[in-house]
Amino acid sequence: MEFKTDTTLENLRLDNAVISLCKEFSRSKVQKMIENNYIKVNSKKAKASYKLKAGDIIEIIKKEDIKPAVKAQNIPLDIIYEDDYFIVLNKQKGILTHPTPLNKENSLVNALFYHGCKLSNIQGIERAGIVHRLDKNTSGLILIAKTNDAHLNLQKQIQIKSAKRKYLAVVHGIIEENEGIINKPLVHFMNKTVKMNIAKEGEGQEAITHFKVLERQEDTTLLELELKTGRTHQIRCHLSSINHPVYGDSLYGAKGFKSKINIKTTEQLLMSYYLSFTHPATDEFMEFQLNESQYDDDFKRFFNYLKNTRRK
Repeated sequence: MEFKTDTTLENLRLDNAVISLCKEFSRSKVQKMIENNYIKVNSKKAKASYKLKAGDIIEIIKKEDIKPAVKAQNIPLDIIYEDDYFIVLNKQKGILTHPTPLNKENSLVNALFYHGCKLSNIQGIERAGIVHRLDKNTSGLILIAKTNDAHLNLQKQIQIKSAKRKYLAVVHGIIEENEGIINKPLVHFMNKTVKMNIAKEGEGQEAITHFKVLERQEDTTLLELELKTGRTHQIRCHLSSINHPVYGDSLYGAKGFKSKINIKTTEQLLMSYYLSFTHPATDEFMEFQLNESQYDDDFKRFFNYLKNTRRK
């Protein structure tokens, strides 16, 4: 906010003038804002006792107006679909969905800013456009909102479960049941910011994962999974809790398993391969599914292994 000093403010102390202009601010808050350079005069730092002159420009910067910088980076985007309301991307493995306190670069948001995409901003600049997230080493389909209305609409569809998200995962061990439901609430493990754990009864956030066996091969099982809730690391933690961690997932116990297929991967063999929802503007049913040529390199190696095994 900017104010030009007129005769009513002339010769007033800066702090008194700001209090008269912004009645929601207390004196102590104004003095602290001046001290921290959130209130300037003629674009320069000024003291609370500064006597205003006619024509002085008072600049008041509210904390909510301060935007953290997001560096635009030339990272390739695999755009599956785009219109004026949203984008469906095929996220590559090894890239963050959005910047974090420890990693400000090399995320989808950094890439989207470089490519000049219009993005929703209701979650702040560091999560611009992000309707839902994928873990760094989980690849596949992800929704990006361009407008705030589209963002709220798509987010609501995920919350009420009318939007469907399906994943492919390769897990260690043979799962005997053809399908099942894992319904176990989750909490942060040992107060860590990333790793999750199964909560004690009556605690944690509800987390429900449906799974269906697609193929059993050697000492691994290929699963299709559908999320009914969207907690951090939900699939990875749930599968580990039934002693079938995702292949390559060192955070959730995969290092304790040896496998006959012996495929080298960049962490977990987990991919978001299917999305369906209603278009936020037209109500048209939208459906997207990756084909094998669009899978990440780790999954391509796994499916090549399956093909070669089936021929024998």
